[in-house]
Amino acid sequence: MLARAESRSGSRLLGFGAAQPEHAVSGADLGRPFGRTSDWIETRTGIRSLRRLHACDDIGDLAGRAAVRALAAASVPADEVDLVISATCSTDAGPWDARALAHCIAPGAGWVQLNAACSGFSYALSAADTFIRTGDARHVLVVAAEHMSRLIDPEDLGTSIIFGDGAGAAVLGPSPDGATGVGPVVWGSDGGQADLIQCEPGSPGFLRMAGQQVFRWAVERMPAVALEACARAGVAVSDIDVFVPHQANLRIIDAVARKLGLQDAVVATDVTTSGNTSAASIPIALSTLAERGLLRSGQLALLVGFGAGLSYAGQVVRLP
Repeated sequence: MLARAESRSGSRLLGFGAAQPEHAVSGADLGRPFGRTSDWIETRTGIRSLRRLHACDDIGDLAGRAAVRALAAASVPADEVDLVISATCSTDAGPWDARALAHCIAPGAGWVQLNAACSGFSYALSAADTFIRTGDARHVLVVAAEHMSRLIDPEDLGTSIIFGDGAGAAVLGPSPDGATGVGPVVWGSDGGQADLIQCEPGSPGFLRMAGQQVFRWAVERMPAVALEACARAGVAVSDIDVFVPHQANLRIIDAVARKLGLQDAVVATDVTTSGNTSAASIPIALSTLAERGLLRSGQLALLVGFGAGLSYAGQVVRLP
C-alpha cells in the first residue's frame, strides 16, 4: 500500500490577484438599446459601468494574468504549484480551461475544473483547503475566470445590463503554525428553483434570469448562510472586518450587509464598475479592495457566493 502524504492541520490564503478587460461599457451604453438611462440602471442594480472583452479577445489571457499576479502577491514560484483549480460556468464560450491554464502557468501541476456558477470561487477555495489539509498538495492555485458576455442575449434587458467579464485568482498554502486560515465552508443548493437562473438548452444557449425572484431569494437566504459560516469558523459577525459577497447587485449586497449588522466592516461593492462576473466576482472584488488600500494582513473576511443552481457557499478567511 502506498504511503499517504503527511496531513497538515490548516491552510491559509497567501495572495490574490485579478485581471479585467480594458474595454469599459458605460451605463448609458448598456441602457440605450432598451430606451433606459444610466440612472435607471444604477437605481436598480448599482451598476455604473462594467467591463467586457471584445469579440476577438481571449478570456484565457485574463486568467493567466490573474494567476501570475496572485503568485507574485503570494511570493510562490509557479514551479511550486501542485494543483490548479479553475472555477467557471462559461468554458463552453471559449478555449480556456484548467488544463490549458496549468500547462501555461504551472507545467506538471495537476488540474481540476469545477462549475458551481457564481458560488464557484468559494467551492474552489474549500477544495484547495482540503487538498492542503490532507497533504495531497502544498500550494494550490485557484483561478476563477468568466466570459459572461458570450452567454448574453443582447436583446434581453434582464441580463445584458448586468453581466461582465473578468478573472480573479488566489494562492493557498499550509499554515506554518498549523492555524486555520480558511474556515469551514457552508454550501448547498435550492435545486427546486434552479430555473430562476439557467442557460437555455441548445445553441446559442443564452443565459436567462428571473431577476426579482433571485433578488428575493438571495436577500432571504444569504444572511443565514453568512451567520452559519461565522459560527463554523468560531467567530462572531462582529469579528468580521471585510465582507465580500458575490457581486450580483448592489441592492442585494446592501440588504444582506444591513441584515448582518456589518455597518462597521469594509463591504465590497465592486459590482458598480465591474458588473456581475459570476465566479470571478469575489476574487476581483478582493483585489480591488487591496488596490485601494482597504485591506490589512490578518483581517477576517467573510466570503459568500450565490447564483445559478441555485447554489451557494460561504466561508471566513484570514487575509494575507
